[in-house]
Amino acid sequence: MAKQIVETFRMQVPGGQATPGPPVGVALGPRNVNPGAFCKEFNDKTQNFQGTPVTVELTIYRDRSFDFEVLGPSTAALLKQAANVVVASGEPNKEKVGKISKEQAVEIAKQKMEFLNTNDIDSALKQVEGTARSMGIDITDEPAAQAPAEPDAAEEEGEQES
Repeated sequence: MAKQIVETFRMQVPGGQATPGPPVGVALGPRNVNPGAFCKEFNDKTQNFQGTPVTVELTIYRDRSFDFEVLGPSTAALLKQAANVVVASGEPNKEKVGKISKEQAVEIAKQKMEFLNTNDIDSALKQVEGTARSMGIDITDEPAAQAPAEPDAAEEEGEQES
């Protein structure tokens, strides 16, 4: 016999850093779920997202047990990380807080693809671009910032001869 589902809901928790206190304890305590058990299991599954807010879908059963699925970081969290921004703009149409390259936006779209309501990368990219626009983050056609290239040995020798 299958377990009877009492409730299913989503919440965001910092990856690998959940504690039984707020916000996790506040969300789970009234639902008769042991916050400590959830935190231990959650932290084990989300070590690779250390500190990044991760969306989790939690299913609570009548016998007070639970299952959860880690849906990964939100698109907003990934955009903030890529743009190196702490807080999104309060007025995104007037105040821009950062920018990312088109390549970075495509990578975010690929990462979020299975959780978005599309199977088309172009549609996923449009959703990522919309989120970026609403946060005050510009997407440019310029390539992502890279470390400066090392000068070739031949170039150095040519400079020394002159």
